[in-house]
Amino acid sequence: MQSYCCLFFFFLFFLSKLLWAKVNEAAAMEIDDPNSSISDQISPKFSINVLQLLKSAQMQHGLRHGDYTRYRRYCTARLRRLYKSLKFTHGRGKYTRKAISESTVTEVRFLHVVLYMAERGWSHAMEKRQLPDGPNAHQRIYLIGRLRKAVKWADLFSHLCSVKGDSRTSLEAEAYASYMKGNLLFEQDRNWDTALRNFKSARSVYEELGKYGDVENQVLCRERVEELEPSIRYCLHKIGGSNLQASELLQIGEMEGPASDLFKSKLEAVMAEARSQQAASLTEFHWLGNRFPITNAKTRVAILKAQELEKDLHGASADSLSAEKRLVTFDKVFTAYHEARSCIRSDLASAGSAENVKDDLNGLDKAVSAVLGQRTIERNQLLVSIAKSKLARRRDDKNEKVTKPEELVRLYDLLLQNTADLSDLVSSGRDRKPEEVTFAEECELKSLAFRAERCFYLARSYSLAGKRSEAFALYWHARSLAENALQKFQAHSKTDQVMIKGLKTLYDECRSYSCIEHATGIIEEVKAPENLSKKISTISLTGADKKVEKYLLEKLDLYEPAISESNVKAVPRIEPFPPAFQSVPRNPIVLDLAYNAIDFPSIENRMKKDKKGFISRLWG
Repeated sequence: MQSYCCLFFFFLFFLSKLLWAKVNEAAAMEIDDPNSSISDQISPKFSINVLQLLKSAQMQHGLRHGDYTRYRRYCTARLRRLYKSLKFTHGRGKYTRKAISESTVTEVRFLHVVLYMAERGWSHAMEKRQLPDGPNAHQRIYLIGRLRKAVKWADLFSHLCSVKGDSRTSLEAEAYASYMKGNLLFEQDRNWDTALRNFKSARSVYEELGKYGDVENQVLCRERVEELEPSIRYCLHKIGGSNLQASELLQIGEMEGPASDLFKSKLEAVMAEARSQQAASLTEFHWLGNRFPITNAKTRVAILKAQELEKDLHGASADSLSAEKRLVTFDKVFTAYHEARSCIRSDLASAGSAENVKDDLNGLDKAVSAVLGQRTIERNQLLVSIAKSKLARRRDDKNEKVTKPEELVRLYDLLLQNTADLSDLVSSGRDRKPEEVTFAEECELKSLAFRAERCFYLARSYSLAGKRSEAFALYWHARSLAENALQKFQAHSKTDQVMIKGLKTLYDECRSYSCIEHATGIIEEVKAPENLSKKISTISLTGADKKVEKYLLEKLDLYEPAISESNVKAVPRIEPFPPAFQSVPRNPIVLDLAYNAIDFPSIENRMKKDKKGFISRLWG
């Protein structure tokens, strides 16, 4: 019996071995089959639109306004959420980082972890780059270290996408890694040929990707190509393959975008170095035919920077600049001149008792302050021209508010104050030179023209308010001011043709507007009794004369909306409020007309008499 059992178990064991061998052979044949899809099921290909994902995150979390701190914090929070959702935490006790390899990436969120690690390192480096006084030596070392970490994670992201991602994702990841490597070499100021090669590699990838896909993807790729162009041209400039001038570098630096921020910081350093070299030849400051020596190197650099910016405002390309860019350039000019004035005044404080040095510094301070006053007047005149262009429109192109005449009155008040301050500055001092006297006279002429313009727009504001007599008087006063200013400008030796043309136009407008106000005032005066009688005749306590639609409470049996749509600014017609007057019945008033004509009988005998005692009788 035992022998039969042993033979039976041996037979079962042999049969199981045979079946297992058949299964393994079938599996091996299925794996070797090229038409099999098991390998695809085991390792699926992930897809990430890298550029679109990063652009959306950057624009929504700080980089629209250049806030790299906010974007870095977003990357940190995003990584925390990814770790938690993937259950890929690094332990509660001792921190031990879990490595992400090819076998770890079982879903697309693991690739997101690597991408946001690279973004966090890059944004941290750019945050240090944006410090007010620039990064010092220690902060620069830390900055480069963060860029190295970003490059390391970008390389890992590119490697994982080449294995686990589809072809487009792999290509975008490779371009992203090349861009990060170029940023690191760009910041290190070395290996410009390698940096150029990486930037060109990224540009070629984005150029090819920009030819396919939806419209949004094509626009993003073209924007990234434009953002990479300044860095490529700067690398060519450093290698020596391009002869770019300083002005051309400045034009390249005007481009916007996160990819160009590192280039802008590098450009500022290059321009500061170039100004320091040029400032050595700037030994004097010229103003009104006078020369003032400049001894301080910082003052030279600040004045040279301001003069370079003034070339953009008054040069041949000034007409092509938009009003917004000119205002930004004016702000930069003011900053440079204020920096020069602070350096001059610190030199005055440390000059001691050297009278010659003090006289030179005082003259230089006066000249710089006068030029600053001139640029302030020019900036305010630009604001006036912008306001005048908006005054003529009913609504601005960007759906902004229309300009009111009161705003122009305020701007001309500022111009009058600026010209008075500049005239007082030039007129100060004991020894006034002929050039300074002439300059003060020009300021007085400008103030006359500004007074006429201010009076004209003050009349416009009164006209819009319906005050015809005040507007008519102000138009006539503005006309006399414009005529007086025009005569003085024509009699002056240095005639300003632009101001003369503007005064002639103002004179004609004052005359036409005064006639319009006169006629409008007469018409309103003639029609005033008629309008008043018409309004009095239509007065009603109940409002029955008004032809209006019924309210909601009056037509509850009809299915009609009583509340207007959201885009229509109308009052909801539910119930009139305050309610209309209604006639209320009163109690009748009774007038007793017979009361005063009735003679009533005497009733004294019926009245109760008081009883008196014995003593009261004696005294009564």
